[in-house]
Amino acid sequence: MNDTFMKEKPVFPLIMSMALPMVISMLVNSLYNIVDSFFVAQISENAMTALSLVFPVQNFANAIAIGFGIGISSQIAICLGAGNRETASKAATHGLALSGLHGVILTIGCILVMPGFLALFTGDADVIDLGIRYSTIVFLFATINTLNLAYEKIFQGVGKMKITMIGLLVGCVSNIILDPLLIFGLGPFPALGIEGAALATGLGQVFNLVFYLIIYKMQPIQIKLSRSHLHPDMALAARLYSVGIPGALNLALPSVLVSALNGLLAAYSQSYVVILGIYYKLQTFLYLPASGIVQGMRPVIGYNYGAGEHKRVRKIYFVTLGMSGVIMLIGTIICLTIPGQLIGMFTTNPQTIAAGKTALRIICAGFLISSVSVTACGALEGLGRGTASLIVSLCRYLVIILPAAFILSHFFGAVGVWNAFWIAEALTAGVSLLISKRVIGV
Repeated sequence: MNDTFMKEKPVFPLIMSMALPMVISMLVNSLYNIVDSFFVAQISENAMTALSLVFPVQNFANAIAIGFGIGISSQIAICLGAGNRETASKAATHGLALSGLHGVILTIGCILVMPGFLALFTGDADVIDLGIRYSTIVFLFATINTLNLAYEKIFQGVGKMKITMIGLLVGCVSNIILDPLLIFGLGPFPALGIEGAALATGLGQVFNLVFYLIIYKMQPIQIKLSRSHLHPDMALAARLYSVGIPGALNLALPSVLVSALNGLLAAYSQSYVVILGIYYKLQTFLYLPASGIVQGMRPVIGYNYGAGEHKRVRKIYFVTLGMSGVIMLIGTIICLTIPGQLIGMFTTNPQTIAAGKTALRIICAGFLISSVSVTACGALEGLGRGTASLIVSLCRYLVIILPAAFILSHFFGAVGVWNAFWIAEALTAGVSLLISKRVIGV
């Protein structure tokens, strides 16, 4: 495949070829999270509790690494589109070096904060001990993880989506294999318990990084990582962070939203908190194909923007929007026709299932219109407009939905919270269109 395929290949098959590996990668990652939790749950209920309490900090660390990686990928794609390989190589090299620095800071900071963080949520000494033992090992691999994700975004930036899919498969499959071996001590392996689960996670990241290093050496790409590109460049660093910081915040905002909504719903019944948790588990799979399409679109739209192909940029935006819309329409139909079966996958309580059916039918009213803001966020990040993307995410996850949920819950209880979802999606879609029109000219 030639270096200009992102500018020359027809848009629809191009986005499909870029998106499909991302969808598969995300499915595998979701499967890994389920399997990993299953094995940890076999240790003890306290071990599972400890893993759940550590997860928000792990998620925060990943959000920083992935968000900054989006900044790297965006700059690479834009520079390659403009035919400036030298600057693209500098962006990749600086991004990799800064990612390593972020990893060191995260290792030190997360290990130091975990004892106090765990104590905020539990007084059980055993849970705190298990949490510290697990998190210490996991965060010792933080630098490996940030470098791993930087390489992933570098390969995505040059359009090598299949390589990143295989890389993720290498990490996830090795982790799944190592989990039972290191947790329970099968064969020659020692029984390490929760430390084994943490070590399996870290080693999976090591294998993933080794794969990327081998591929980089064996299959040359359009950019070159070199020490000669490490001379300080504050303007370049600013461009990386201008997308990276908003990108990290975009990933962290849903966690803030869930915590706030849990506080509102808990005042009515704990079952509503359970329903919200079930919805977000379902949402992971419902939104997964659309998210994969958006990830595949990012480097394509950035490359064409850098190449000055503004008509093609608009076409990429609308094709992606149409594809996302079809997927979200299918999700809406599924949620309207079998809501009880979906909720019943996670609970057998008839009252929870009945209330969950109502919630899912209301919330899914916003699925189709949400494709506008989902597509806009991805497009703006791909164009290097991180702040504009953050504005859309803030509207979607905080500025509109939280006040709406708070006000409506006073009048309609938990049902008011569910209605806040589609109201926020509709209003955010309007904001997204205004921003997209200004930036992309749609």
